[in-house]
Amino acid sequence: MSAMEAVCDGEEPEVVTEACLLSEFSERGEARALINNLPDIHHDTVSREATIEKFVVIMDRYQEQPHLLDPHLEWMLNMLLEMIRNEKSPPPMVHLCFKFLYIISKVRGYKIFMQLFPHEVSDVQPVLDLLCRQDPKDTETWETRYILLLWLSMTCLIPFDLSRLDGHLSTDPGLNRESIMDRILAVAKSFLRVSDKSRDAASVLVSKFVTRPDVKQKRLGDFLDWCLTTISQTSEVTMEGTVTLDGALQSLAQLFKHGKRDDFLQYAPTVLQCLNQKRIAESNQATLRKLGVKVVQRLGLTFLKPRLAKWRYQRGSRSLAVNLAQSSVTESVEATKPDLESVSQEEDYDIPEEVENIIEQLLVGLKDKETIVRWSSAKGIGRVTGRLPKQLADDVVESVLECFSFQETDNAWHGGCLALAELGRRGLLLPSRLSDVVPLIIKALTYDEKRGACSLGSNVRDAACYVCWAFARAYEPNELKPYVNQIASALVIATVFDRNITCRKAASVNILSPQGTFPHGIDILTAADYFTVGNLNNCYLTISVYIAGFEEYTKPLIDHLVAMKVNHWDGVIRELATKGLHNLTIQAPEYMANTVLPQLLPMATGMDLHRRHGAILACAEITHALYELATQNNRLHPLSIEASPNHNFLLFNAFVSLGFGGELMRPAVCCLIEKLSLSKMPFKDDPVITGWQWLIDDSLKNLHLFSSGARRGIQDAALSALAALCLQYYQVEPGVADVEMQGTGNADQSPEVLMRCGCTLALGSLPPFMIRGKLQKVRPHNVSSKAASLTEARRDAATAMSQVCVAVGVCAQGSPDRVLCEGNIRPVYEALLGCMNDYSTDSRGDVGAWVRAAAMSSLMDVTLLVVASAPELLSSDLVQRMMCCLAQQAAEKIDRYRAHAGTVFLRLLHSTDPAVPHIPHREELLSIFPLFLKYFTKILQLKKISVFTLNIFSNVIYFCDVRYSSQSLFEYLKGIQQDATVLQQFGDTLLRIFRDNLRNDRVSVPLLKMVDQILANGCFDRFASEESHPFCVELLAICKEEIRKSKDVQKLLSCIAVFCGMVQFKGDVREKVLVQLLMLLCHPFPVIRKMTASQVYEMLLTYDDVIDDDQVLADVMASLSDTNWESDIATVRTHRNQLCDWLGVPRPILVTKVTHLGD
Repeated sequence: MSAMEAVCDGEEPEVVTEACLLSEFSERGEARALINNLPDIHHDTVSREATIEKFVVIMDRYQEQPHLLDPHLEWMLNMLLEMIRNEKSPPPMVHLCFKFLYIISKVRGYKIFMQLFPHEVSDVQPVLDLLCRQDPKDTETWETRYILLLWLSMTCLIPFDLSRLDGHLSTDPGLNRESIMDRILAVAKSFLRVSDKSRDAASVLVSKFVTRPDVKQKRLGDFLDWCLTTISQTSEVTMEGTVTLDGALQSLAQLFKHGKRDDFLQYAPTVLQCLNQKRIAESNQATLRKLGVKVVQRLGLTFLKPRLAKWRYQRGSRSLAVNLAQSSVTESVEATKPDLESVSQEEDYDIPEEVENIIEQLLVGLKDKETIVRWSSAKGIGRVTGRLPKQLADDVVESVLECFSFQETDNAWHGGCLALAELGRRGLLLPSRLSDVVPLIIKALTYDEKRGACSLGSNVRDAACYVCWAFARAYEPNELKPYVNQIASALVIATVFDRNITCRKAASVNILSPQGTFPHGIDILTAADYFTVGNLNNCYLTISVYIAGFEEYTKPLIDHLVAMKVNHWDGVIRELATKGLHNLTIQAPEYMANTVLPQLLPMATGMDLHRRHGAILACAEITHALYELATQNNRLHPLSIEASPNHNFLLFNAFVSLGFGGELMRPAVCCLIEKLSLSKMPFKDDPVITGWQWLIDDSLKNLHLFSSGARRGIQDAALSALAALCLQYYQVEPGVADVEMQGTGNADQSPEVLMRCGCTLALGSLPPFMIRGKLQKVRPHNVSSKAASLTEARRDAATAMSQVCVAVGVCAQGSPDRVLCEGNIRPVYEALLGCMNDYSTDSRGDVGAWVRAAAMSSLMDVTLLVVASAPELLSSDLVQRMMCCLAQQAAEKIDRYRAHAGTVFLRLLHSTDPAVPHIPHREELLSIFPLFLKYFTKILQLKKISVFTLNIFSNVIYFCDVRYSSQSLFEYLKGIQQDATVLQQFGDTLLRIFRDNLRNDRVSVPLLKMVDQILANGCFDRFASEESHPFCVELLAICKEEIRKSKDVQKLLSCIAVFCGMVQFKGDVREKVLVQLLMLLCHPFPVIRKMTASQVYEMLLTYDDVIDDDQVLADVMASLSDTNWESDIATVRTHRNQLCDWLGVPRPILVTKVTHLGD
């Protein structure tokens, strides 16, 4: 209880902070300024777009609380209309104002916003004229047409006959002018055919205009005839036809919604017949099918007289005053009902025959493949059923319940749930039907159907939660009391075990129902609130255990996991379910042992792979949980005797079924072996142990036969099983191993890399008593292997080495065959330090990084182990080499490995209990590296410490193309410009690295790029001031040697850049550099010749002291830029020789190859 409350309480402050609500339109001043600024910015595209964006951002904040804008809508509307009505306002500004009006209407909703438009008689003609002047095909100004149509809809409500606005039109036949009525109808019809949002506004205009008393007398029949003709003659095959049908159906839906029943009843059969002939329900367009359903339900409401059904169930009163007057909660339900006698009485229901057709279409719509159609059909079912007699309404309910057949699709289940929710909300689902409905809703709460690689049903479960929400508010608690435990259990199960986060949150909302009918609702909601159920692991492993503490929910939760989740198609859910059963065992141990396990054992030997996998894992987890519970209570393990034969039988069948789905079953059976071993099942000296060992060995030795995605899971499960098996069954007595089982194979020498990996890690997982006496034999041999194909084996060997050392422990004067001691500690460190220099690469990239990372972790584990027990075993040279290697890795280019090296470095440096001895310059390092820091900006300071200089630079050279890292390097070099000794040491270190890695492309190419950037940033200006400085001479010699006979384009290009940067050095070095560049102008590769010419050209622009004569400089620059250096060698050589003469350097002499012919 306290743990759950702590979790919830820990999240509440954050939730409250993030969910703060707005209290008012706080940006009104900014909005007013933006509107006032429109006349100044409408002509500037950039300013106009920026202003629109600012206004949209302001308005969008109020999407969820649009009512806060109500006090400010009028002044915003008046300001914008004033600009629109101003005759001096240019068209772009008018359109911009209408765009602002549309943004406001989108947030507040057009139904509220349009009521604020001025609707005087004087507004009709100007609005209509302005609308007629708009171009329906202009895609940039559709907001203008949309707002004008809404405005015209309001002006149509003036209580005067429109013929009065026509003036002398009726008396003067010579005037060839349309009436206002015809013009408005023509405009509405034209905009019902457009493809933008103006079509929606046009349907609103039709509903307001055609239902006027004067218009419906003259034009209603003609307009309906136009709509039906349009629907009949238009094909939905084309986009234009679809848009036209959309407009016609929208207008019909709006007319039958807002018009009077008496006016439209005579036309309803004709409209229904037209729709039936058009077969809108079979259209491929979801929008058309939705509109068809809307029109059909409105026709149904037109056929049926509006009445308040006397037979409907009613909770409370429709009158707020009546409800408030009910002071006594003990009064009967009938006392809160309205006076039904005041409702209009009809002796008989007059049900036209068309209603049956309409209800049938609505029921078909419940099974549509689109949610919007199903939702519209559900609302139509609710509306129409409310006007039917009780018997017919019950038939409708019966038809809705047929949607829940298992022959139906998930669409039908979803539509059925929506319809039941609508019927319940409206009181049309009588309590007598709850006995039929509740079981279906409970099934819908767990509906899950696998299809392909995914599952269907999340929308069904979400809708079922909506049904529960509706029922809780529609019925009195006494009506739901017989079903409340069933519904509560189903909702709790959905809250904690549903795979979809939306469904879990929807179910959580329903837990605390009105009137407090939900058992322990407040306590459960506190633990499983809307935000807490977002984490699936938390739901399965923590919240479920808390809820299972309430007796009403214990068995339903367990039964659901066994029946629905243990055999789930999603492996993650199966594994979570089994872990959940482990945690739930403490709530019902007897039920688990006597009921659940007997159910799982047959499932574990069945044919269904998922069911078998989940059942085996569940058996393992429950068995282990029962053992832990028995151990805590000092009781006999309930499975120690009874279930042993069952588990033998289970394992035998599991082995037999390993062939089919082995990737799935092997980890499960290994998990079972591990849990049974940890549970100390009485299998010692039992033949089944041989089978267990065979399975583990077979899994580790045949990893290469499984897919790459399954190997890690199989390997980890087998290693865990091996450790538990050895610990329980291979001890003759505590601490003494079975000699027969202690023999070590040599599978770690197998040519198959994955077999080496598995067997090596198996050595690392062995308990200490299995290793003692065999330490020299079991020490992994893969660490010293340098084959690129064995990278994974070296990685796992480095990991296993530390595991073995930690297992056996440390004793300074102990036996090398039993513990880590003075006699074997150096080989261990030598092997791990050797792994730190593994830079193997293959098609996957720097795979050696895996080995280096494993070696770093192992070095840390072994060092901390030795320091804690026998620090005298660590010599100063080992510690120094280790820290230098870690510092080198801390300057790695790959972020992950650099961070890992930094973590290990700091962990060893700051270790104080006890401290790691012999760390060089410890105090200085502690001053550079506090416990928390931004790492790379500090790591370069290690170059000041001579011990670390070479190692740091070995990896810093890779960072020449990384912005922040190179910036740190250049800042360091700028800081040592005045210290000639330190700068010289830096240069010597650089040259040493270059010499040591000559022709090693992994180092030399990045190093050349780094030298180029150092030269470009003037970091060697001190050397440039001296003629033929030794650093420059040596660098030139190494560069020449590096590119000699090289055909690596990237290396050559990098070296060209370095040569161009070395021109800044004076003396003989400059002349030799120019010779090298001119030789490269005749390189066999055209791209090298071209890039050399380009680089030399830029070099001469940068260093103006290379050529003193301006005329010669101009000739050289012209030759470099005008010559086609990709031409043949003979042509290029002529131009190159001319450049040699101008620059005053000797022409390169072509060396002729001499071929010696034999006799």
